[in-house]
Amino acid sequence: MVEFYIGTVDEMLQSTLISAFPIALLIWMMTKQRALPSHIALPITALLVGLIQLFYFHSDGRLLGANIISGVLSVLTPISIVAGAILLNRVLAISGAEAVIGRWLDSISNNKVAQLMIIGWAFAFMLEGASGFGTPAAIAAPMLVGLGFQPIKVAIFALIMNSVPVSFGAVGTPIWFGFEALALSPSDLLEVANQTALINAVAALLIPILALKFVVSGSLIRQNLVFILLSILSCTLPYYALANWNYEFPSLLGGAVGLMMNIFLAKANIGLHTTQNTLNKQTKVPSREVFFALLPLGLLIVILIVTRISPLGIKGLLTSTNAWLGIDIGGSHLGVSQSLVVSLENILSTSVSWSYKTLYVPALIPFVLVVLISIPLLNLSKTQVKEAFFETGQRIQLPLVSLAAALVMVNLMMLGAEQSPIFLIANAFATLTGDSWSLFAALLGALGSFFSGSATVSNLTFGGIQQTIAAQVGLPVNLVLALQSVGAAMGNMVCINNIIAVSAILGIHHKEGFILKKTILPLLVYGGVAALMAIVLS
Repeated sequence: MVEFYIGTVDEMLQSTLISAFPIALLIWMMTKQRALPSHIALPITALLVGLIQLFYFHSDGRLLGANIISGVLSVLTPISIVAGAILLNRVLAISGAEAVIGRWLDSISNNKVAQLMIIGWAFAFMLEGASGFGTPAAIAAPMLVGLGFQPIKVAIFALIMNSVPVSFGAVGTPIWFGFEALALSPSDLLEVANQTALINAVAALLIPILALKFVVSGSLIRQNLVFILLSILSCTLPYYALANWNYEFPSLLGGAVGLMMNIFLAKANIGLHTTQNTLNKQTKVPSREVFFALLPLGLLIVILIVTRISPLGIKGLLTSTNAWLGIDIGGSHLGVSQSLVVSLENILSTSVSWSYKTLYVPALIPFVLVVLISIPLLNLSKTQVKEAFFETGQRIQLPLVSLAAALVMVNLMMLGAEQSPIFLIANAFATLTGDSWSLFAALLGALGSFFSGSATVSNLTFGGIQQTIAAQVGLPVNLVLALQSVGAAMGNMVCINNIIAVSAILGIHHKEGFILKKTILPLLVYGGVAALMAIVLS
């Protein structure tokens, strides 16, 4: 039995309950009958966590302030990505390119299931492998809305779908960087990747089907089940095969192979219900129109891939931390590197720091860059350009508040190292489950993603504690780390940050709690599959 003592057992229990209370309150506020919108519920929660840290845990005021500043500054990363995605979406919509893409996809197949699987599964799978940072939902979700699907249903669908590929998102960052501090051997890291891919691939036989149920009827799913299964396997088989020898490219190449196979299967009408998949030959879209409409998205993908594969050398140029400018502000140091990495170190004379990779975060490059190229390419007028920028500014105002509050809350929940609220909650899980921990390990990974909005951060935060628990109770360490990685991926579907982001991109207002309630069930199913696979693999 694993036990983590902080003072007496009663003190530990009290501290754990107090730590968990703000999260329980947040979930209640956002899911109750008259739910509070996230831009109200999250600031309240962040304030409560701050008060608990100050008056119950007696955290240092300066350290508390530094984490609040870091949290507020950290909002620049997600909000700039969201703004870039919205801007590109508005440019495509206003120019008419979105309508052309919709007609082209309709000409491939007007079967709704085929459209959802091509864009929401295979295309998003590839995007996650290239970039991560929430870009799959940011790009794929508006395309599906453009095809006539309801925004709220698309938001739920996109969040659930963007889980399986996340373990190897952004060229495998959650694996190779997320577990970097654990000093794993190359063979151990590859075993973690392989088992992660296997568990995710098994879960993938159910998760896309659950996601589809939020958008189309059960009868439509049954009628097209063969296509759905072929679509799933066309991504997950190469994904798993690649994970046997590499942990950077499973999602990227698995998604690319899957996308090509999906288009082929849809065009050949394989596995699709024939009466619902009559090809619209009479409405075939001219190739030139399709080319120019898809060109911005093609540029986006190419730039994402080129800037994220280290051997090409461009990634290093965009992320260099070699100092260019620097200035001391009180006890803090504000610096700008040669690659425009902006950093604030030793905030309020503490060890807390913040940085923003201006050229690497997928905002200016590729979103804004592609928008600037697309303006003459799609013949947008000055009035249309102003409209796109104005609508983008309008849409990000409330998400800015929500995301800032969420990031402050996350920083404060992690403050205190092994006596932080987040670690107390994690330790309580471990103490309760003991040597049955492998059945619940994935849920801790999901908890990390729920808080932080990042599978990488979840692995960084909980990788060490998962490794320690596994060693103490005699479980296979690599298997438990794989379950952590799987959990971090599946937690993507309930992450508050992701829910806020996709809602902002689709123009959905005050429905974050509703979306959260809908994505919890698929999360639990995913966790159940992970638990069963843990039994099989151990």
